[in-house]
Amino acid sequence: MIRMNKNESPIKPLSTETLAALIEQCDYHHYPDEAYDRFLTAYAHYYGDTFTPAQITCGNGSDELIQKLMLIMPDGPCLTLNPDFFMYQDYARQVNRDIQFVDATPELSFPLENVLEKIEVIQPSFFILSNPHNPTGHRFDERYLTAIADRMKQLGGYLVIDEAYIDFSTPLDIALEDHILVMRTLSKAYAMAGLRLGVLISTEKTIQHVRQIEHPYPLSALTMAVGIQLFENQADTEAFVAQQRHLSTRLKAILQQYASPHMTIYPSETNFVLTAGPQAMALGRYVEQHGFLPRFYNDPSEAVMAGFVRYSIATDAQLDRFEQVVKEWSEQNDISN
Repeated sequence: MIRMNKNESPIKPLSTETLAALIEQCDYHHYPDEAYDRFLTAYAHYYGDTFTPAQITCGNGSDELIQKLMLIMPDGPCLTLNPDFFMYQDYARQVNRDIQFVDATPELSFPLENVLEKIEVIQPSFFILSNPHNPTGHRFDERYLTAIADRMKQLGGYLVIDEAYIDFSTPLDIALEDHILVMRTLSKAYAMAGLRLGVLISTEKTIQHVRQIEHPYPLSALTMAVGIQLFENQADTEAFVAQQRHLSTRLKAILQQYASPHMTIYPSETNFVLTAGPQAMALGRYVEQHGFLPRFYNDPSEAVMAGFVRYSIATDAQLDRFEQVVKEWSEQNDISN
């Protein structure tokens, strides 16, 4: 079964030979203090030195960073979107942080006036949302996020922008301030999901505040070695990310061409595509019968997403077969017949 249900990368960023060499050279018998500093420097340089290593902290995946934020943000509710990344709710529950929601419209949109109104009612200590948004794939623009950031600043709170999929989209042009934090993961475009590496960026003052609960050695030596390899070899990594974006473009094109006459295909700036409508589940079950497992939203806790089906990228060869399957289903269900 080909997994298209977890928004993972279907390809690896390093060759077997390169990975084997990194493992052989890895000083896993030592604490990785120097490796951590080297990674922070390489990561900042890769992104054009628009922030410094002192403005970055890392975690065991972005999940650990979410948990830390739930612990260290000021007292008061967390506010997020519904739907959004489900782990916001899970980590809030773990640390007994009150979490409130801005509910989506029936079309799964979040009008700015609705968000600002909810902020006024809830008075949250921080607002967290994914951008591009999971599960719709929508990119909130600078005007939208700046308005939220400004309102949170007036409250003495924070805005956390979870950019897990930003490398499939256009980076935000928003200046970092003490009340704005940007969270990223290397699980998606950089294909390090199994090595667990998340990054949090803000001003040096805010990062120092978060680092109060940072582990002495937050990442393994091997994770650091792979991360350093990726970000110190910029040309190779940029080519790899371009391949990921190519797979994303192909997936969107397939579903737009063959499935859009039968259902809603949400525009996406991520590595996945969300589908909805009476026929969405039928297509999902059909491709599952032919060896592809999409993400079905059929859990009672996800009632707002009932009937939606999401597909994440696969390899070129797998997408060749996926295209055949979707085309076959479309022809069998051609509304003109």
